[in-house]
Amino acid sequence: MTKQRVLVVDDEPDIRELLEITLLRMGLETRCAEDYSSATKMLLEEEFDLCLTDMKLPDGDGITLVDHIQQNYPNTPSAVITAHGSIDLAIKAMKCGAFDFVSKPVSLETLRNLVDKALTLPKPEEQTSNAIETRYQIIGESPIMLELKRSIAKFARSQAPVFVQGQSGTGKELVARQVHLQGSRAAAPFIAVNCGAIPSELMESEFFGHLKGSFTGATSDNIGLFKAAHGGTLFLDEIADLPLPMQVKLLRVIQEKTIRPVGGQQEESIDVRIISASHKDLDTMVKDGSFRQDLYYRVNVIGVSVPSLADRSADIPLLTDNIINNYNSENSTDITINSGALQALVGYLFPGNVRELENILERATALCESSQIALEDLQLPSTELDLSASQTDLGKITQDIEVKQITLALEQNRWNQSATARSLGITLRQLRYKMEKLELNRS
Repeated sequence: MTKQRVLVVDDEPDIRELLEITLLRMGLETRCAEDYSSATKMLLEEEFDLCLTDMKLPDGDGITLVDHIQQNYPNTPSAVITAHGSIDLAIKAMKCGAFDFVSKPVSLETLRNLVDKALTLPKPEEQTSNAIETRYQIIGESPIMLELKRSIAKFARSQAPVFVQGQSGTGKELVARQVHLQGSRAAAPFIAVNCGAIPSELMESEFFGHLKGSFTGATSDNIGLFKAAHGGTLFLDEIADLPLPMQVKLLRVIQEKTIRPVGGQQEESIDVRIISASHKDLDTMVKDGSFRQDLYYRVNVIGVSVPSLADRSADIPLLTDNIINNYNSENSTDITINSGALQALVGYLFPGNVRELENILERATALCESSQIALEDLQLPSTELDLSASQTDLGKITQDIEVKQITLALEQNRWNQSATARSLGITLRQLRYKMEKLELNRS
């Protein structure tokens, strides 16, 4: 079996020797380069499974090398070695596509964990298989969803924190699970927690664990959410609901990669990828002081926006089939939906997004008197939809409402497209697509 090969790039001979010995003991083959030009030449001549590079090089920097590898060798993960305290540079490198970083003085245990994960990254075809062969798959073939799936596959090849923005019910947790399942942590735990559901006085204990007897009611040890997710992913849903004191503690954990249980005296190392989400606009919260800017900077290394269901109504038939098929499988039934009911769903605005679609269909399956869901079984709010409207009329209703909503948002934000996109909970790219499609302009 061919040994996996690692390219080590550092201008300090002692560091190169330390890294080379560590990697050789892991059964890996190594090649060393002392500067940027030597590294790019080796990459051109040979194939590597991983590149470890120092941040500062005599003729360039590690970020430039990371970018070069991303552009020319996208299947080769790269990691940077930074000076102690250079977390901002490490984040910049991850924004450029670095798999992860390790700080000097290099912890050999941390280095070995990083290398193990980088070398077990699934190949692109394996990522596709992992995405399909799971109950957490994302349903949708609209252009906006295909772009989202491509982004997820890319983000999964990194250890960088991800922030998922989207309205309630759009499927933010599904996106987080796919990032986890398509990456090197797929076999490790995925722990999800709603930050707004934990009482503030219990947060520290829930996140970091506690020792028996550390406070009244602590009748046994609790490892906490971070330890439970060790080696895997911790999904912090509705991170905007964290109180400011907890935001400070979370920031420290992300920076130091250590935790201290309540009642404990020793710091404990943790290896966890953070994915967070919120339906709130964190930019606005940062401006009004209710969310720390430094924490936002740390958790939002990679940002992804999940579209509302109204923005991908073409996916409603696929989603409907999937939901009904799952119901039939679980209940040994053979329920279908007629064309009139499906047309009504396609024309409905779904303020509650995919979660609302699931609830409507769950209710309809219980109400329908035959084995086919009809229009009246859906019980859609009449204020949103004229039930007798034709498919053409429904499309016109949806478009008119969309035009009014986007135009109002543009006017409220003085036609600043970036601010408008944030207020609508969509990306700037999505807004420009809609403006072009609906022929919206300032005149």
